[in-house]
Amino acid sequence: MGGGSASRPATRAGTGASVEARGLTKRYGTVTAVDGVDLTIAAGEIVGLLGPNGAGKTTTLRMLCGLLAPSGGSARVAGADIVRDAREAKAHLGYLDEEPIVYPNLSGREFLEFVADLYGVPGGADRRQRVQRLLALFELADKQDELIAGYSHGMRQKIGLASLLVHAPEVLFLDEPTNGLDPRSARRVKDLLQELSTRGVTTVLSTHILEIAQALCDRVAIMDRGRIVAIGTVDELRTGTDQAGASLEDLFLTLTGGPESRAMVDHLLGEAAVGPASPLAGRPPERPR
Repeated sequence: MGGGSASRPATRAGTGASVEARGLTKRYGTVTAVDGVDLTIAAGEIVGLLGPNGAGKTTTLRMLCGLLAPSGGSARVAGADIVRDAREAKAHLGYLDEEPIVYPNLSGREFLEFVADLYGVPGGADRRQRVQRLLALFELADKQDELIAGYSHGMRQKIGLASLLVHAPEVLFLDEPTNGLDPRSARRVKDLLQELSTRGVTTVLSTHILEIAQALCDRVAIMDRGRIVAIGTVDELRTGTDQAGASLEDLFLTLTGGPESRAMVDHLLGEAAVGPASPLAGRPPERPR
């Protein structure tokens, strides 16, 4: 793929389908939020869900991890049906919401210990070491005994990510995982997901940051109006849209809104704002003094 896979190890720790969806659908009354999504994701693969606001990305993730019951279709995680074998499926996955659900009256360390208890991770020295490694990985070791209520948004995102890994899941579902993170922390998350991939951990993530998707994901699935309109590597999407050398941004616009969207922005910012003949065309407006 023209992006992250060029620098990624070619081998995978696992084989076979880790996540499967067939005709996955979610309706709210007369509104269809997700319309017949089909996915097959191999063990160790990183797949990005891209799409405009309201395309169905978050709803798809929540159905895949069992937080939302589908109106139709089915999904399997690590071989277990997410509805019929929900307990088994959820034991193998971790889910991070765009706004992580944390307990503000626990310290960071207490929260990780609490999540470990929920997943039945045996207590003892090994678990304590795992918790400390995760706190260090996300640069929270010096804040581990402070209440989460006092954490910044980025720190809450980090403790949420750490809590996903405390039970060593095989599949991760991440909704905007770099939301609120500084560039250094975002890079650390990217490196972590790549390392987990080499160990066979599957990641399905949504993001609005196309650079992250292009650098990190093995494949991207572009959603629009509840459907997957295209899925593949960037090179495969270029071939499918007959746009050799196109960036992921150009492919995204073609598949979800068309190039006229960019032309409209150029028109509004250029001609409508200052006029095509103005010497200020292309320059930012001056701030009021």
